[in-house]
Parts: sequence; structure tokens; C-alpha cells
Amino acid sequence: MGDATSLGRMTKNSTRLDHVVLWVADPVAAARFYADAVGLEPVRLAEFVEGKVPFPSVRVNEETILDLAPPTLADRMRMLPGAADSAGHPVNHICLSLPADAFDALHTRLEHHGVPLSEIGHDSFGARGNAPRSFYFRDPDGNVFEARHYEE
Repeated sequence: MGDATSLGRMTKNSTRLDHVVLWVADPVAAARFYADAVGLEPVRLAEFVEGKVPFPSVRVNEETILDLAPPTLADRMRMLPGAADSAGHPVNHICLSLPADAFDALHTRLEHHGVPLSEIGHDSFGARGNAPRSFYFRDPDGNVFEARHYEE
């Protein structure tokens, strides 16, 4: 599993990325950024504002979400010794794979919102082989994202 030839064999129960937890200073502002500048749908935002859930999320696709965790949640991160120590330390980057037209629309939308962008890169390797175009941007909390598209 993991190479391009295995993609056609994936089933409903194949291994997939479910969610990534991002540390964000203001989950409401982060959800707004991801909705407005990135185009991702907020999940449980109203419930978070009402105090009913500990954090909101944004939906990447039907299978994957980004959880927007406030640093105050760190002391509840007791799943492993030292897990709370990750608060404030973003991962190196997260890559969003989009169709070519959505890639172009994201680039335009981020420019419109004044988000600094890297140059367009070419032929970077990823989960589905080489992507003809990619670029990087940061969210307001310093989390780095790569956007790319593959040949259709």
C-alpha cells in the first residue's frame, strides 16, 4: 500500500487520513480563515461558540477534517505522556490535493485575502506521484500548507 498502483485497489475500509489537529490561538478566527480564504466548510463552529464542544473543525473532504484546537485544550491532551507539549508547535506542513480548477481558485482566493504565497513549484512528488504544480502558504497561526494538483 502507498504507491500509485495501489490507488485503484482502495476500498471503503482502506487506510485514510481522518483528521489533523492544528493548534490555533483563536478557533473562530481560524475557522473563518479556512472558510473564507481556503474555502473549507466549518464543522461544529456554532457548537463551539455556544460552549457545547471543545473545538471546531473544517472539512477538507467527505473523509478528512482539520480540528482547530485552542492552546487551552493542551492540558486535556493526556493520551500519551508529553502529548500536551505539542501545543504551539505546528507540523512542518499539510498538503491539500485539489483538482486543477480548484487549485487555481484557491491561489486566487488566497491572493485576494492578502495571504503570502510561495512561487509555483513543478513536479513535486506526493501520494499520487508527481504533481505538475504546487505552492505553499501559512494560516494566521503559522501552520504551513502546500496546495497541489495532479493530472486529471
